[in-house]
Amino acid sequence: MNLYQKVFENNEEWVSSKLALDKDYFSNLSKGQSPEILYIGCSDSRVSAEEMTGIAPGEMFVHRNVANLVPNNDGNSAAVIEYAVDHLKVGHIVVCGHYFCGGVKAAMQAQDLGILNPWLRNIRDVYRTHSQELNKIQDEESRYKRLVELNVQEQCTNVIKMAVWQKNHLTRQGPTIHGWVFDIESGKIIDLNIDVPKILKGIQEIYDLGMVKGAEL
Repeated sequence: MNLYQKVFENNEEWVSSKLALDKDYFSNLSKGQSPEILYIGCSDSRVSAEEMTGIAPGEMFVHRNVANLVPNNDGNSAAVIEYAVDHLKVGHIVVCGHYFCGGVKAAMQAQDLGILNPWLRNIRDVYRTHSQELNKIQDEESRYKRLVELNVQEQCTNVIKMAVWQKNHLTRQGPTIHGWVFDIESGKIIDLNIDVPKILKGIQEIYDLGMVKGAEL
């Protein structure tokens, strides 16, 4: 049996195991979702959001793309964030990168990657922004890992710049933004403890959209 066929066998076993514990499991699941977390992660096949966090279906809204980006011209990620924040009312937004990320690695290389070029330019822009720090790191793997972390930080910043986040931050003090890195070698999730108030203060003069008159972000 090949892997594709195995998927359906696995699905049957999964359904049976859920129904054995709760005969109404799928009936209840079909009634709607109230996720607490919006997870923005990488499409890498080794990084499964639900598996590594132990989160059950219905508890986390997930968006994945190459190198966990939130570009200002990407309607896909923008729509996901808008829906999760304005309609699902999530309490937390997590941007999760991972070490040994192929997208970040590719962005560090000086080569033409065709249709990937405009997408990876977002990461190259992160490198340019933080080049002074990164160029001081002599060890290539350490520099690569640091770029992974800085990319997460910059994507968190991109979320802060969005009108939908600013509006909800002012009206309901949320959602809280977090930056994580998944260390594939250890299986551990690392909280980068992104200082959102500091970032917000640093960009407010330019990116404050004045969603609530007279209020401060």
